[in-house]
Amino acid sequence: MRIGELAERAGTTTRTLRYYESRGLLQARRAENGYRTYDEGDLRMVRQIRTLQDFGFDLEETRPFVDCLRAGHPAGDSCPASLAVYRRKLGELDTLISQLQSVRTEVGAQLARAELEASAEVPGGPEPRCELNREDEDR
Repeated sequence: MRIGELAERAGTTTRTLRYYESRGLLQARRAENGYRTYDEGDLRMVRQIRTLQDFGFDLEETRPFVDCLRAGHPAGDSCPASLAVYRRKLGELDTLISQLQSVRTEVGAQLARAELEASAEVPGGPEPRCELNREDEDR
């Protein structure tokens, strides 16, 4: 298949495929007329790269998966190097989740404090000015 068909079937652009080629992740063969040609194996590689990128892997992290497919394995994640990338990525995700849980706890505590202070306001007193409410400034 030619580059346009590969791009369409893989759900990407020809520009992206050329970029993958420039990074050594995709290897085009050339027809007699000079056009790039690809096969089903190339489609599997591009789909593997796209899936991993959708999961948050950077392009270089996809290399072991591509190498695994090139080595003839039926799946790009059946090689030790690919498994190592998965493990490293899971560690990164666990760290991010922990950080987000800490931030959520802090935001929840700030909300609880703010709600408590707001409910303790003296009834009938001046309404607090909110910095986000620009209409008050226009009056």
